[in-house]
Amino acid sequence: MSTQSAADRLALIERNTTEVMGRDDLLALLGTPTPIRHYIGYEISGKVHLGSGLVAMGKVRDFLDAGVACHVLLADWHTWINDKLGGDREVIRRIATGYFTEAMRASLLAVGADPSRVHFVLGTDLYDNNPDYWRTVIEVSRHTSLARMLRSISILGREQSDSVDFAKLIYPAMQAADIFVQGINLAHAGTEQRKAHVIARDVATRIRTNGLTDSEGHTIKPAAVHHPLLLGLRKPPVWPLPDDVDPETLKMSKSDPSSAVFIHDDPDTIRRRVAKAFCPPQETRFNPVLNWFEQLVFAFDDAPLRIDRSEANGGVITFETYTDLAGAYGRGMLHPSDAKNALTERLIERLEPARAHFAKPEVAAMLADLDAVLARTR
Repeated sequence: MSTQSAADRLALIERNTTEVMGRDDLLALLGTPTPIRHYIGYEISGKVHLGSGLVAMGKVRDFLDAGVACHVLLADWHTWINDKLGGDREVIRRIATGYFTEAMRASLLAVGADPSRVHFVLGTDLYDNNPDYWRTVIEVSRHTSLARMLRSISILGREQSDSVDFAKLIYPAMQAADIFVQGINLAHAGTEQRKAHVIARDVATRIRTNGLTDSEGHTIKPAAVHHPLLLGLRKPPVWPLPDDVDPETLKMSKSDPSSAVFIHDDPDTIRRRVAKAFCPPQETRFNPVLNWFEQLVFAFDDAPLRIDRSEANGGVITFETYTDLAGAYGRGMLHPSDAKNALTERLIERLEPARAHFAKPEVAAMLADLDAVLARTR
């Protein structure tokens, strides 16, 4: 059990998040001998970008600092159900235990965390070693309506109106079952996975298989932490952005390389991608460059931020907080090109450990393997 106070541990757990579902219950649990078990699950669908890598693993670093046992689920079954990587289960498993695991380890190194403290679990192994897994899936399904499952397929990147095969309706129930079978009392994901966590919390006190309990044997609901999504670098389809459009829906996509930076990108690629980023002058509501400063610089306590400018452009300027940076940008005191240059250099520096990890021949071979798979399946 951690020697930190419950309040201090909670502060680490909830910083730089958009929501903590079950916050009061989690705070109470942190004050007991109950071990806190975390997990985040990933489809194995392509290269790891800075949202899945730095933003998510930055939160894992916080959880580790709070004395939480952290797990990454390599969701090969979910990947297969969602028709990724050509639907070849052997390829999916190979990429999961090869490239993807190493990309997550590289991301942990880049945020200053120790990869050896994070447990990687392949979905196939989890299910094979837990004979009650599918019984848990059925129990979750019995307590969840068909209409709700249909609404929840948005977690696959699908809409309710889409024509989908029936297997995709099982996906949300499997996500909830993953929580119970692993004994997870702190589920974690980006905000787009919220619906699966709501299902898990709603059925937690009704299922009889793999129910969650505290150190005294009382049934509990899993808490759920959601980190914000990182904006893509491209200009949105409609500009100016309508007031009724949530900027977070325009997240970065691994299927659109021009909108993303990947954790193993070389400095020239990073410079090229950020230089082309959408960054309208004085715009702070939807501005990918500012969003990346907030989530990839200030969220990692990487301040003060010094921006070197020519004397003609105002000279050196320093920001202690993101609020200061956004305020200055909104008032026209910081030019987009100066902001992009400063962000680029911070990203290059931040990603150096990840590039060094992928410079290892055996790890570089895993990236080459993924490239070959993506070339065949796109």
